[in-house]
Amino acid sequence: MSSELLDALTLLEKEKGISKNILLEAIEAALISAYKRNFNSAQNVRVDVNPETGTMRVFARKEVVEEVFDPRLEISHEEAKKLNPNYEIEDVVEIEVTPKDFGRIAAQTAKQVVTQRVREAERGVIYSEYIDREEDIMTGIVQRQDSRFIYVNLGKIEALLPVSEQMPNETYKPHDRIKVFITKVEKTTKGPQIFVSRTHPGLLKRLFEIEVPEIYDGTVEIKSVSREAGDRSKIAVHSDNPEVDPVGSCVGQKGQRVQAIVNELKGEKIDIVRWSKDPVEYVANALSPSQVVKVIVDEEEKATTVIVPDFQLSLAIGKRGQNARLAAKLTGWKIDIKSLSEAKEENVLDEESTDFEEPLFSVQDDYLTDNQDDVEDKEIE
Repeated sequence: MSSELLDALTLLEKEKGISKNILLEAIEAALISAYKRNFNSAQNVRVDVNPETGTMRVFARKEVVEEVFDPRLEISHEEAKKLNPNYEIEDVVEIEVTPKDFGRIAAQTAKQVVTQRVREAERGVIYSEYIDREEDIMTGIVQRQDSRFIYVNLGKIEALLPVSEQMPNETYKPHDRIKVFITKVEKTTKGPQIFVSRTHPGLLKRLFEIEVPEIYDGTVEIKSVSREAGDRSKIAVHSDNPEVDPVGSCVGQKGQRVQAIVNELKGEKIDIVRWSKDPVEYVANALSPSQVVKVIVDEEEKATTVIVPDFQLSLAIGKRGQNARLAAKLTGWKIDIKSLSEAKEENVLDEESTDFEEPLFSVQDDYLTDNQDDVEDKEIE
């Protein structure tokens, strides 16, 4: 082994962070296999590489015995004493058996081992770096796409954006910069594999953490997120500090903070509502922008009956039930929406409930849908 290779190992240690000693151990182990394979040897051997000079020697290891049955693995006590009088039975004698033409094999083997270890180390570094970014947001550059994935360059590796995780209102072109949510990091035989998403609710949550300092520092907490990517989302926020308006913090001055997120999500509408431990208030807030008259709670079934003015019924339900469906996902409660006239006919107004005299709008009207289509299905789980 040449001194140039040792210099290369030292350089790799500095640049790649791979220990020189670990590389030398790997080279020694590979050389043992190479020796046995190339010289048809069944001996128990040890390879020693001098880390200072690069010289390499092969030693056959033999056990000291009274009677030799296999000369490749054993040596007689009498022969061992000729080498060193201090050898006793069951001691191990090492005899140098370095072949004259072993240098060429050693150099080739060392190159293969170093290349493999460098590749493995690089994969390990990438995996360690990105496993810590799981469930986090990163900015990537679209590289290419096929029928199954869009390939997004995250810097050191290409991530996979499956069709099912792509937003329906977006088109992706090469060199586009997009923010993605890392859903899974896997170890494979070909190296780390990273899956990302544009539709995951976690993307919306991370975007708010970036745009809203009060969320990042913990003053405002995101309690729940429900999302139908590319169309509409709801997010429930809360603050233990009575002097902080959690909804206003997320909206920002003149809506700048939430508008930045809307732009990133290509126009996806976002309702920001105030979280409450009281399910009555929470469900009423979650149905914004609709006005709520009463909320009747069934604790055992974890269900609510929400009464809204007749002219607000379609707004409360939303297009294809979207508003009610998102509110149900956000709160974790079943929501059955009834118009005021329907509730009077069914005599449900006398049940224990809470009245709301004012509409519960939680976000500026600019970020709410003004009109919703009528929907027949009202009960959303």
